[in-house]
Amino acid sequence: QVQLVESGGGLVQPGGSLRLSCAASGSIFSFYVMGWYRQAPGKQRELVASITSGGSTNYADFVKGRFTIYRDNAKNTIDLQMDSLRPEDTAVYYCNARKMTVFQIPNDTWGQGTQVTVSS
Repeated sequence: QVQLVESGGGLVQPGGSLRLSCAASGSIFSFYVMGWYRQAPGKQRELVASITSGGSTNYADFVKGRFTIYRDNAKNTIDLQMDSLRPEDTAVYYCNARKMTVFQIPNDTWGQGTQVTVSS
């Protein structure tokens, strides 16, 4: 059974930075893709950034140039470095890990979420 634990959220001023970390109970390289999603109150959950086991990354348009997703191999974590934060980045951020089953059916595991609040 896969378990994901997010950390690093908090309160930051506009223009500030935070680094989120997602720790997996198993090796991060055992997943087809891992990513960070976010959900603000009253809004749908949306993809922020993802990274495959091979290291390929994908970013939502609204974070390109500001956020960086990367693997910390020593800690077995997927981290999200968030710079130039804006109030609209305020949301609960969730880590996701996906494996592919037979017939290419995705199997997802979600973390509990960590709150990011950008406010002055």
